[in-house]
Amino acid sequence: MKREALDQWCERGILVLVLAVLVFTPLAFGGRPQPATGSIVDFLAGEPFVVPAFLIIAITGLWLGRIWLNPGQRLLWPPICWAVLGFAIYAIIRYLTADIEYVARQELIRVLMYALLFFVILNNLHRQEATQMIGLTLVFLAMAISFYAIFQFLTGSDRAWHLMRGYPRRGSGTFISPNHLGGFLEMILPLGLAYTLTSRLKPLVKVLLGYASLVILAGIGVTLSRGSWISTAGALSLFFGVLLFHRSHRLPALLLLVVVAGTGVYFMKQSPLLHGRLRQLVEQKSAGAEGRTDLWPSAIRLWRENVWWGVGPAHFDYRFRQYRPEALQARPDRVHNDFLNTLVDWGLAGTALVASAWALLGLGLVKTWRFVRSTPRDLGEKKQSNKFAFVLGGSVGLAAILIHSTVDFNMHIPANAIVAVTFMALLSGHLRFATERYWLAAGAPVKAVATVVVLAGLVYLTGQTWRQAAESVWLQRAELAPFRSPAQVAALKRAFEVEPRNAETALAIGEALRTQSGDGGPTYRQLAADAMTWFERSASLNRWDPRPQLGYGGCLDWLDRQKESGPYFSRAEELDPNNYFIVAAIGKHYVDLGDYAAAKPWFERSWRLEGDNDIARSYLEIIQQRLMEGATNDLLRRLEAPAARPEN
Repeated sequence: MKREALDQWCERGILVLVLAVLVFTPLAFGGRPQPATGSIVDFLAGEPFVVPAFLIIAITGLWLGRIWLNPGQRLLWPPICWAVLGFAIYAIIRYLTADIEYVARQELIRVLMYALLFFVILNNLHRQEATQMIGLTLVFLAMAISFYAIFQFLTGSDRAWHLMRGYPRRGSGTFISPNHLGGFLEMILPLGLAYTLTSRLKPLVKVLLGYASLVILAGIGVTLSRGSWISTAGALSLFFGVLLFHRSHRLPALLLLVVVAGTGVYFMKQSPLLHGRLRQLVEQKSAGAEGRTDLWPSAIRLWRENVWWGVGPAHFDYRFRQYRPEALQARPDRVHNDFLNTLVDWGLAGTALVASAWALLGLGLVKTWRFVRSTPRDLGEKKQSNKFAFVLGGSVGLAAILIHSTVDFNMHIPANAIVAVTFMALLSGHLRFATERYWLAAGAPVKAVATVVVLAGLVYLTGQTWRQAAESVWLQRAELAPFRSPAQVAALKRAFEVEPRNAETALAIGEALRTQSGDGGPTYRQLAADAMTWFERSASLNRWDPRPQLGYGGCLDWLDRQKESGPYFSRAEELDPNNYFIVAAIGKHYVDLGDYAAAKPWFERSWRLEGDNDIARSYLEIIQQRLMEGATNDLLRRLEAPAARPEN
């Protein structure tokens, strides 16, 4: 009896913690790290994924407890589990062979966390009560965030909580990017509509869900995200298309379709901003103008370097620089196409595993569909089903995020990835209504092996998450310290002690020391030498980053060792040949050499790459002045030279 009671408490604990993950991550900027501001919540903003990571570790621990508490415990193992497990194993192997260890490790941690969350939800929260609670929580959470987004849109507020967003007159709610909020809402909107139209919930709850769905739709509208609009339109077309061919729900679906379409058209006409974005979409002035599609040819060229295995987990941002198009000077982070991003980072092998997971999920839904679909019992009598509502809403929500993934990287936003993983797990769990063949008896040998594997993973992930939290604390302190001051260097060094494989931290220390050396003083040579040591360390940790090469070469120029610095600038240009800042830095190197004629074309090219470029403009003015002075002085010397006497 005690074991049964403990087992029930573990199950409830898992549900509560899963809900905590689902609620916290969207509220914490979608799980994306943010800059420090001195606020009391800076720790959560600095590395918000730490909190859901610890919660997932606790959830997995409770699952292990359930496995041993319940002698009759069974594992639900539909075919998709093999694809998830296969990709997790592949991610470990690919991490061990990656060029940039720290970056690959952070990506691996997320992959393993998502895999654990998938297996835990699949095997512990397949009861309809748990599914319904998760679904309703997500719908009303999305409604609340949508209200915040509408407020931002109407008032022009450019803050998400206490942080500046950089998206005035666009709603992003508790996310920073409106596009990522759109990805979150578009997954949940079909679920709210499905519960409203097809579930067996009480009428009052259905009214609230219908209201919440309309608010979510408005939230998607005020993001002004054209990718979200397209994916939502596609998802709703699929959603209403299914229901219009279903006799039991045809009329309510048709009425709601009219309301949704009419509301959308009305607000599009009333709002100049919405109408303007729609006009751009119709005129096909889409993501290419924002540089998104400009990334795709470069990404394909990068993928061809390693067709089968990819360039490495989360390596695109660093490896892209060699193939940067001249028109794109910003740091892209991701490909802005999740499918292509997967191909670049993980290669054909990893992409095949990811695609197989989605394909197996689709096949499972096909098998499940006729067992959960509501059908009329008798003439005039309707049968509604909560199972059907979730399967319809969840699957259409996943279709929406897949459509949006062609122009964005929503699956790399923790909040959106966690919702997608949750939907995939719960939908896979519904396969048990179609067949009993995927239930596996968990005997002692299976439990022992599973315990050893999962415990090893938990020990590793706990240690890594703790290190990540400690590093985040010191990085936040460094960010709040005076820029490139000794206090900032001290905090950065503490962060590097915690995580000695982070090339970005080593680079930041080198840049701070180089700046201090440039201020002069009796120790400027020692500071420059120390900076060069850190630049070397950063370059050894990430050989694809041109910035340590620039920093090292700049230190050599500052120490009057210009003859030694040339190869470092050449290497920086090789790593990022179309970067306006690197081109300008090479021009400055020639200025330090006193070769103004050689410096001029570098600054001219930097100006062509980035017109709003104070560095190039200032140095071009100086170079022009120096060249004019040189030409004038040369002419004066010739005029003042005594005339040669004629020979007798």
